[in-house]
Amino acid sequence: MQLCVSELLGNVIRHVGEGTPVRVRVARVEGVGIRVEVTDPDPRVLPVLLHATGEDESGRGLVLLDAVARRWGVEQGAASKTVWCEVEAGEE
Repeated sequence: MQLCVSELLGNVIRHVGEGTPVRVRVARVEGVGIRVEVTDPDPRVLPVLLHATGEDESGRGLVLLDAVARRWGVEQGAASKTVWCEVEAGEE
């Protein structure tokens, strides 16, 4: 779960901007596990799952998130977006 939170927050800092206000929500969901949500005020900058090569200096974060999360996605609103992921409860 820590890797997921770190990656989701890091993406906001890198792609939306340092100092951007965010809302972080971590909740235990019956039958799902742990759901992590990070909401930021820019609905236009969406996460993209890249497949970085050995020479790329970045672009691996969502690949890691995709590997450790049961599933993840984006909920886009008019004035914000929420990137979320779900992990097994034992992986916290």
